[in-house]
Parts: sequence; structure tokens; C-alpha cells
Amino acid sequence: MSRRVEPTITRREALLRLSSTVAAAAAVGAGVVAFHDRRTVTAAPVAIPDWRTPPGGQGPAAAARGGDPATNVRRAVAALGGMDRFVRSGESVLIKPNVGWDRIPEQAADTDPNVVAELVRLCRAAGARRVVVADISCNDPRRCFASSGILAAAGAAGAEVLDARRLRLVPAGLSGLAEGLEVVEELLRADRVINVPVVKHHSLSRVTIGMKNWFGVLGQGRNRLHQDIDMAVAELGATFHPTLTVVDATRVLTANGPVGGSLADVRTVGAVLAATDPVLADAWGAALLGHRPDTLGFIAQAERRGLGRADLALVMELGTA
Repeated sequence: MSRRVEPTITRREALLRLSSTVAAAAAVGAGVVAFHDRRTVTAAPVAIPDWRTPPGGQGPAAAARGGDPATNVRRAVAALGGMDRFVRSGESVLIKPNVGWDRIPEQAADTDPNVVAELVRLCRAAGARRVVVADISCNDPRRCFASSGILAAAGAAGAEVLDARRLRLVPAGLSGLAEGLEVVEELLRADRVINVPVVKHHSLSRVTIGMKNWFGVLGQGRNRLHQDIDMAVAELGATFHPTLTVVDATRVLTANGPVGGSLADVRTVGAVLAATDPVLADAWGAALLGHRPDTLGFIAQAERRGLGRADLALVMELGTA
């Protein structure tokens, strides 16, 4: 089966919707996700590619801090060898931010648009023939991509921005996860994939960062994964192997996640981490929210499965620009 899931808002309107936070959080707890304008076609299940590049001489992760998100992205990626190490001329790249919610950047529920836009520019400079920015939102996709600023910023940087209305879903072999799940077809066509989560509190998994961000490439039925969230997130980490994980901690959502809403729950950190180790990426983000990584079930499971190491001493801290 293949599906096609066929958006603008002022800053003031977004702020006026802060009162919707409780209702939206209740929807997450109940496992409610809306999919828009879906059409079905028949297709055979497909395998998930491995988008990783060969190991380089640099460490597995680098974190940069400062007031400009784009500068932080450039410094962190450069410390790992530069985007040329990960993207070759003529390749297609899919950038997968978190654009789940109808929130403005200051509310920290979605990936910062400046982080996404700078990654698009770096991929273009490395010679990518096509850069796609895509996610399946939980709220109305048009409003999510517009309110978050990602539609405008990524588009101006040279990306093709695809929300749920323009994404086809195909059945895939996701061993260890619920049966009948679908994935975004555009993801499977990409030569390279960059996972770009934002650091947030989550009502079930306690935090949501990189491995949990893969929920946004799954179609209808993904809510069944919330029944054993730690196992499901670790399994997603074992299923999807991105070229690079870039963690946005420009602002972090400290409570009432993943939806957020109240600016009182947002803390400005001004940091970005680039990593080839997705477990280390999640461990770094979790620490920013005050968690010891080994106390989070999905990180512990992922590390036991050999998906990476949660040793924060492996992060190259570049300091403030």
C-alpha cells in the first residue's frame, strides 16, 4: 500500500493559542495523530536503507555554543570533518526536523528554523543536487510548517519543503515494531538523511530527541508504539541509521512536552550538537534537561544493543563562539 498525504499564521495568532496546550497534550497521551488528505495505492513492502558514511578520524560528536544557531551548526559540523564528509556532489539529501506542532520558534516545540536552513545551505554547498525538508506533523501540516518558520527559512535556503499533504507513505519491513506501519517514501529515495530533532520533555519517554524523532516518518498506526515507548524508541534507533544527527538546543522545552505552549517552560541554551552516534546525541540532549542518560530506558536499551555509546566524555565541546 502506498499513500499520499496531500498551509499561514501570525505570531500573535500562535501566542493566542497557548491555551490549547492542555488539550493537545491530552491528545498525545491518548495516541491521537491526524493525517491529512490520504490516498491509498498498492505496493510491496520495502527495506530501510542505511545512510551512514564510513567512519572518519574525528570523534563521534561535537557541540558548539553561541547566540547564532547557524554559526553553531557550521562549527559543530566542521568539527566532524565538514559537510563534504557526509554529502557528496550529486547526492539527494532528506533533512528530517521535528515539525510536529503548530508553534512558533520561541515555544521550542519544533526544530529551530535557522538550524534547518543552515543545514540546507551546507548540503547545497557540498554539491547536493536536491535537498528535501520533510516531516509528518501532528497538528495541521500547513500551520505547523508556517508557524515554526521552517517553510520560509528552508525554502529560502534552497530546500524543497514537503509537509504531510505532499508525502507518499509505503509499507516497510520494520522488524521489532508494530505490524502494518508505513514510512515516508521520500525518505527511502534519499542518498543521505540528516535527523534534526529539538530537545524536549516528553510526557511518556521523559525526553524526546533524535531516536524518538523517527515517529515523524511513520504513517497511521504509529501511535501503537506508545504502548512500550522505551522499547519502541530503541527499536527505531536500530531501524533508522541517519548520515548525521544534528541536535537543536537553541531553546529546550523543559516541561509539558512534546506539545509545549507556555514560554515559561522554555529555556534558552544556545547550543547545537552534530553527531554520528545517535545514542550519544540523545544522551547529550537528555543531560541538558537534567537527566542522567543511563536512567532513561530507551537510551539504556539502545546502548545495550550496540547502537552507540551514552558516554558524554566523547562529546567534543567547542565552547562559545
